[in-house]
Amino acid sequence: MAQSNVSRAVEAVWRLESARIIGGLARILRDVDLAEEMAQEALLAALEQWPRDGVPPNPGAWLTVIAKRRAVDRLRRLERLERKQQELGQDLHDMQQALDDDAALDEREINDDVLRLMFVCCHPALSAEARVSLTLRLLGGLTTREIARACLVPEATVAQRIVRAKRTLAARGVVFELPPTGERAERLASVLECLYLVFNEGYAATSGDDWTRPDLCFEALRLGRILAELAPQDAEVHGLVALMELQASRLRARVGTGGEPIGILEQDRSRWDRLLIARGFAALLRAGQCSPGPGPYVLQAAIAACHARARLPEDTDWSQIVALYTALTGVTASPVVRLNRAVAVAMASGPAEGLVLVDELVNENALNSYHALPSVRADLLAKLGRHDEARVEFERAAALAGNAKERAILLDRAAEQDGAHGG
Repeated sequence: MAQSNVSRAVEAVWRLESARIIGGLARILRDVDLAEEMAQEALLAALEQWPRDGVPPNPGAWLTVIAKRRAVDRLRRLERLERKQQELGQDLHDMQQALDDDAALDEREINDDVLRLMFVCCHPALSAEARVSLTLRLLGGLTTREIARACLVPEATVAQRIVRAKRTLAARGVVFELPPTGERAERLASVLECLYLVFNEGYAATSGDDWTRPDLCFEALRLGRILAELAPQDAEVHGLVALMELQASRLRARVGTGGEPIGILEQDRSRWDRLLIARGFAALLRAGQCSPGPGPYVLQAAIAACHARARLPEDTDWSQIVALYTALTGVTASPVVRLNRAVAVAMASGPAEGLVLVDELVNENALNSYHALPSVRADLLAKLGRHDEARVEFERAAALAGNAKERAILLDRAAEQDGAHGG
């Protein structure tokens, strides 16, 4: 096999298997940093040996065996605890047997390891930025450079975040175990928030030149699908997956030929991915089969489903969307949700009623630097024929927007108001 093909194979296997390998090592070593180092050594061994010997039949097991061998060697060199050596040695023996027999690995143990790793990466002691970086690194298998490119920050910044996150976990004595039952819901919420942040940054980039970053969306979606299999009874997990599936279905239609944003009402709906929509509906159904009642992710997914069901913009059930946003405001105090509800009210009942609700949010401190508030207000003012006021609001929204493509659209909308008088 050509070197380039082997390198691609190694990269693909690493992306799929790194979380399992690191999770399995961390369970025994109780050291995420050391676990990642041993996994990286296995990756280097694959890059050296696979071009010569070929890709093994069970590449994931091969990488795991090599990583655990390196861990045994490291512990021996450092004269670490004998019990850990014995535990790793037995684990290595079992893995070698699985590799020799091409047998399936213990899926329950692997799943538990990956779930533990998710909880560790998204520990509340870490900042949101650190959680995102560590999750993409250890669970997504992304390199520091890839994470930096995805998050639009210098590579050195990402490296520092990851190093500090690992130090924080070590200093806090965070154990590599599933949280106690009483803490699990809160910790799972942190995991979901992290995946939600990753997806949203890909879906509507807050800065930079590109409006969307699909790779980031699909990485969050991949991790969400894994989490849904690891926590099958949690409605909010399935709700988040449903939301991401349905939102991702529109990615191709959200950007024009010049990279400009296209709003949902102007999108070519034939470009929506029907497979992702079907997957989103299925995840939403699974969420409905769980208890307790719908939480914020399930409700947001239900709103996305209303859009997905409408083959034409005029088919959208805006009254149902208003009802869902009303329910969402009952479970979250977010002013952004109230703003979105105001948009839905404007679509269902007219711009005047929507503007009343938007104006109630003008003095919300949390929205002072949120460009969507003046953008929505400007759009409603324009629909009401108040073009001078609309131009000022569009310009204010453009000044607050961090994304270059969105800023350009807002400035164009502002300029349009000058010629709209008497139109």
